[in-house]
Amino acid sequence: MVQFGSGYFNPMDRGYEVPTHHGHSHDHDNGAAGSNDVGVSIGELGMSMGLGPIPNVNAISAKLRPGTKKLEFVFLGRQKGSGQGQTPGMYGLKQRQALREMGTANRIDFTTHSTVGVMGLAGMDQQGNFSKASKDQSLHEVQRAIEFAADVAKGGPVVVHTGEFNRSIADSKWNKDTKWAGQFEMHPEEEERATYRVVDTRTGRLIQEAMKNKNVSRPIWNFAKEGEEYEDFDGNMKKAAGHRDEKGNLIYMDYFGKRIEARLRVPLYNEDEGKFETEQLKWADLQREAQDMTRDARNIWKKWKRGELSDSKFQDSYWKRFKDVTSADEIEVKPEEAYVVSTLETSAANARGWAHHYGAGFKESVETLKKLRKAFTFYEKLEGITSEEEKWKLMKEDGRRFTDLIPADTKLPTVLLKKLIQEQEGRMKQAQESGASQWAQTEEQIETIRHIQSAETYAYSEATDAYARLGMNAMRHTDKLKAQGDSKKPLAVALENLFPESYGSHPDEIVDLVKGSRKRMQEMLVQNGMNKEKAMKRATEHLTITFDTGHINMWR
Repeated sequence: MVQFGSGYFNPMDRGYEVPTHHGHSHDHDNGAAGSNDVGVSIGELGMSMGLGPIPNVNAISAKLRPGTKKLEFVFLGRQKGSGQGQTPGMYGLKQRQALREMGTANRIDFTTHSTVGVMGLAGMDQQGNFSKASKDQSLHEVQRAIEFAADVAKGGPVVVHTGEFNRSIADSKWNKDTKWAGQFEMHPEEEERATYRVVDTRTGRLIQEAMKNKNVSRPIWNFAKEGEEYEDFDGNMKKAAGHRDEKGNLIYMDYFGKRIEARLRVPLYNEDEGKFETEQLKWADLQREAQDMTRDARNIWKKWKRGELSDSKFQDSYWKRFKDVTSADEIEVKPEEAYVVSTLETSAANARGWAHHYGAGFKESVETLKKLRKAFTFYEKLEGITSEEEKWKLMKEDGRRFTDLIPADTKLPTVLLKKLIQEQEGRMKQAQESGASQWAQTEEQIETIRHIQSAETYAYSEATDAYARLGMNAMRHTDKLKAQGDSKKPLAVALENLFPESYGSHPDEIVDLVKGSRKRMQEMLVQNGMNKEKAMKRATEHLTITFDTGHINMWR
């Protein structure tokens, strides 16, 4: 239908002040001052398309008719996918060719969003455990999206949702050190009730949750007192100015005035009350404890690097997990790690105490058993050469319990000795089995201490490694496209912020995450023979950020 009296303008054109074509000049005015136009045309705007609800190539073609020139394919499924949640694997050779031709004909730039079923690449499950298998599955999901982007878009970003682990908003660093300090929290009591997870680096499984509002009990250690003389590590006698030496290290003492290492420290004994002293550690105490542990870990690492500490001694220390760091400044023990170390040390001390209990006097028991067996052999021979009429002279009273109430039986020495040997063997077996198991439990607790790590630190390391591997994958596909003369732009893994309660949603976090991923990718490329400068340039090219302003509105 023809409409008369209207101008040739439509809402997509600029300069809306001329209502008709009468007196109209075709030199468009930018109208920026009058219309608040920011200079973004329809050709610069795009749309996202969820593949699943939009089921096939024909439906995708229909969505292009409004005139968009940028289109993001969003995969909603993972693994095999479904009708409502499609995956890159559901688009074969013909479908991908049709999409390429559609993009060429309509001059459309395609971008790709990997499956929304992946939230972070650290491999965390709903229980807070981290799994290498889960991490590997997520990696494969994104790699399939990269392959799709290489086939269809011939480059461009491949968006991945972050969300490596759940963390406290109220206690986050960016909520402490900036002008917005204390302005964000998930709920009114979050700061007081925050929890921090600690995992076993060998398995990625959750060991324990450290709670800020829950105290932890542990022994009060035997420190040097002001003015007290003690024998230092070098054998020289020194006078303590307090609990710490001139370098700020705590001076742990045994009960004989000799300085000992932190891992061998002993509890303080209260002579008046006849007991060992204990204390309740609050979160602030654990923060100080973590600082002391950090100082101790750095000192041990420095001694090991200088050759003053053997490899075996370093491996036996609590801090062998820091063997791959390049600087002492990278070593940090967090309060939640100190929390778990304290609880594991208490468990180890309990097991060690029982082990000493079962082991006490074991050597004497062995000697006693030897004597009993020797006596049994002697009396067995004696009874063998004694006539039946004379054996009554060999009879001995069974002088065990209740002899003052019940008349004692008289038996041959071999009978009595056989029972004593059986009882002694039973006690020895109990001592050796129980003692050995308690020592094994002690060593297991200590070995666990050597492999504990804050879930945040562990997840960050796993995530940066995963993103770096994806960056390498994107780089290889880009190089292949360039070699074929078919590359529009470099393929890049684009990290995207999502839910506020998960790491990577805050601008500072996602910047740290992409920087760490680039550094890890640089290390991988240097290992493959590339120089550092070029390696960082390639890492920067293939690892980027997509900052979603829609997602950032969830912070409101």
